Amino acid sequence: MKFSSAVLLLSLAGVGAFSPNAGVSQQQPSHLFSAVADEKASSSSSDKKTQDPLLIRAAKGEKTERAPVWMMRQAGRHMKIYRDLCKTHTTFRQRSEIPEVAVEISLQPYEAYKTDGCILFSDILTPFPGMGMDFTIDEKLGPIMPTIRSWEDLKQLHAIDPDGACPFVGEALRTLRKEVDPETAVLGFVGCPYTLATYLVEGKTSRDYMEIKKMAWTEPDLLHAMLKQLADNLGDYACYQIENGAQLIQIFDSWAGHLSPRDYDTFAAPYQKMVLDKIKATHPEIPTVIYIKHSGALIERMASTGVDVVSLDWTVDMAEGRQRVANGRKAAGLDGPGGVQGNLDPGILYGSHETIKERAEEILKKAGDTGHVMNLGHGIEATTPEENAKFFVDTVKSYRHEA
Repeated sequence: MKFSSAVLLLSLAGVGAFSPNAGVSQQQPSHLFSAVADEKASSSSSDKKTQDPLLIRAAKGEKTERAPVWMMRQAGRHMKIYRDLCKTHTTFRQRSEIPEVAVEISLQPYEAYKTDGCILFSDILTPFPGMGMDFTIDEKLGPIMPTIRSWEDLKQLHAIDPDGACPFVGEALRTLRKEVDPETAVLGFVGCPYTLATYLVEGKTSRDYMEIKKMAWTEPDLLHAMLKQLADNLGDYACYQIENGAQLIQIFDSWAGHLSPRDYDTFAAPYQKMVLDKIKATHPEIPTVIYIKHSGALIERMASTGVDVVSLDWTVDMAEGRQRVANGRKAAGLDGPGGVQGNLDPGILYGSHETIKERAEEILKKAGDTGHVMNLGHGIEATTPEENAKFFVDTVKSYRHEA
């Protein structure tokens, strides 16, 4: 793994930074004045380095000099270096649960594209074993696990101790904070209760999610009990990531887009809010982002949860999406218009550089210079040319809003 020497150099440079001679008088030797001046300059430089990274400032709703950019699912299948690594570490759980491997994979797109965010390489299912629900990932079929379809089954689910269950997550995040530039944000993430419940009820990835919908309509109390337990655990897991270095948490409720608005209000939104509230109760300074696939009908509802940033998919016009986020927050009595993330169609990255530039700049212009994190509207596709991914990132980093 190619770790940077920058951390070591910074540590060495910081030795003796607080000199006992900081209050020297005019009678002291002149070289001490120089030392004091150097110390003040060093302190000023240190202050600049402690400023929030660009992406965090944008996620907090601040006006930024340019839009920060990263790509969902940026670490993984579309990069040859990742596919080569898979020949040695053949299972997903090896790649995500061996800390040094997870760090190496997390750093691959950061080093190749210089994205403004470096997201932990992991999975929304990672905390499941710590809740009593083990799983395997079949490279072709996806995740497979025991099901919960009765009150008796629900007894398998228990409270999580993240440090005992997922120490590799904490170690990877701590290492990433040391490895990336101070201007780059380290991102953590968790799944949301409804989406994780779909895996527990279905036992695998589903096409129509009929088993969990049957439960919602025939045994709603059972589903609510499961969702509450998951929300408690996921809130704790998110806080664990923050305490180990994550500077932003993105919550994924990918399959909540299969719900009607009424069922979303019943089975998804309240439990998203429970996770968000737990994060904000102990870490109010940490910005949060929500993403739901095919969420065009739910934008106002997503915004009303109190999340800081709503990640829009490509089916929504950016300018209209911004207004709908602001409307949703206002209706819920929340301050400010809220931030947005997204929302380039990942398929555009198969196009020409001219097309990528045109479409990316259109989104940037509509989003404006305040509270926007540029991203794709969904994860990057596995066959995306790496040079096009880099061109997209470079295009965003070069764009400036007109004064």
